[in-house]
Amino acid sequence: MIDEIRIDNLGVIGRAHLELGPGLTVITGETGAGKTMVLTAIGLLLGGKADSATVRVGASSAAVEGRVTLDPESDALARAAEAGAELDDDGSLVLLRTVGAGAAGRSRAFLGGRSVPQTVLAELADALVTVHGQADQARLRSPAHQREALDAFVGTEHRDALTRYRAAWSELARVDAQLTELVDRARDRTREAELLRLGLAEVERIEPQAGEDVALSEEVERLAHAEDLRAAANGAHTALVGGEVDDVASAVATIDQARRLLEHAGAHDPALAALATRIAEAGYLLADAATDLAGYLEDLQADPLRLDAAQRRRADLASLTRTYGSTVDEVLAWADSAGRRLLDLDGGDQRIESLHAERAALDAELTALAERISAGRRYGATSLAAVVSHELSGLAMGSAELQIVVEPLDERGPHGGDKVEMRLVPHAGAPARALGKGASGGELSRVMLAIEVALATAPDSGATTPGTFVFDEVDAGVGGRAAIEVGRRLAELARGTQVLVVTHLAQVAAFADRHLVVTKSTADGIDVVTESDVRLVTNDDRVRELARMLSGQEDSDAARTHAAELLELSSVGR
Repeated sequence: MIDEIRIDNLGVIGRAHLELGPGLTVITGETGAGKTMVLTAIGLLLGGKADSATVRVGASSAAVEGRVTLDPESDALARAAEAGAELDDDGSLVLLRTVGAGAAGRSRAFLGGRSVPQTVLAELADALVTVHGQADQARLRSPAHQREALDAFVGTEHRDALTRYRAAWSELARVDAQLTELVDRARDRTREAELLRLGLAEVERIEPQAGEDVALSEEVERLAHAEDLRAAANGAHTALVGGEVDDVASAVATIDQARRLLEHAGAHDPALAALATRIAEAGYLLADAATDLAGYLEDLQADPLRLDAAQRRRADLASLTRTYGSTVDEVLAWADSAGRRLLDLDGGDQRIESLHAERAALDAELTALAERISAGRRYGATSLAAVVSHELSGLAMGSAELQIVVEPLDERGPHGGDKVEMRLVPHAGAPARALGKGASGGELSRVMLAIEVALATAPDSGATTPGTFVFDEVDAGVGGRAAIEVGRRLAELARGTQVLVVTHLAQVAAFADRHLVVTKSTADGIDVVTESDVRLVTNDDRVRELARMLSGQEDSDAARTHAAELLELSSVGR
């Protein structure tokens, strides 16, 4: 429910504060007084498109602030929390929209003290408010909108079937897409599978081992330079331990001599003893190195045959790494991936067969659900048409009749297999004509209101009832007794939800629980609406306003008498 709205510098409104409440609230005033700007303000709060041209002349920006109370379990409250909004201490939520002046005027939106995209306000609007104006009358002409209204009216089981139908329809689309891809790419898959088989056969023939290319490179390098390696290792070994021919002192012997000298003298100086220990450690390392060099020389052999075999093996591996990876490990990874892909490709025919079976099951499910949905729509069409026709009789269209025709489509669609069309018989003897073609604006206004009341009062209706209904031009094209009945139906709708109505008919305004009047004054030669120009009227002030609406003469005794009669009639009517 909208608790209050504050407007600054919007159109003719300089500053205004509208305190709203539950039940039916009407907003009236002279033409051009600013009633339209009130609706514009509500539209901005609901995430509507901002227009800098609506900013009051001379102002740098316009602002609209609204305070709403939400059901703790509502989707709107959950969405607000998701956007980071914070509730006030009294549990209400503040919405704010600003619009800058000029061609580059920027619009900003705030929710619960947090800056949010305009679209967040629009998302909340679906759960907060339903606005009915001339554009919504145009929507009522749409077969899709008519079908949605009927589906909402039919009941819970019908909506459950619709939900299952849409899920199955989406799943069928997924299966069809996979089938199309598999069938259309059958030739490409065959070619890909053949290439994979050739590659895997080549890998299987050569049988590469993980890391084999690195090990072979090291072995070939060693075998190709065996003599150079032997000479280097032999010279190093001789330098460490001495040769069998020459008498050159070896490194190991020299180190050992130095150790003995220092150990002998170290008995007299701890510093030399420490050095002796370090030299002894160096001797051990040299001795180990000499032993390893001797082993290396024993193992090192010049083997031309092994070198040739290793080089041929490297060439085989190179044929793989040129095509399937830069290293043998990458080749093995490709082979693993290719094997899995080949299994998938070889299973394509089985997959197609499986998808065909799945599609047949989904088609059977859709057929059964579509028949169930059609039966529900045909039954609901009769009931909804009867309820709306009864409502129309109370809206001064006593001989009018709403017909709802459910016809099969040539092919099923995402919403079932039916075409739903609402037709109006405006008076006895007149032919039934589609709402989208033959109904006038006044007739559409009353049909729309009758449908809204029917959906709001149906015991198992699935229509999402918002916290607030806003009606603009709902009384367009009506007057007299019809206007009284429009007011009565609006008051009936307001028993369960907040209803805001902008009207120029006293017959409608008389049924209000709260009556706001918007007037305008002049400041500096410019029309303006200030806070004092938005008034809650009661008692005699309300009679005067209704008299003005009836005759244009608020002090006319006849008009005031008529206004008082309307107020009495409205109270009796409820």
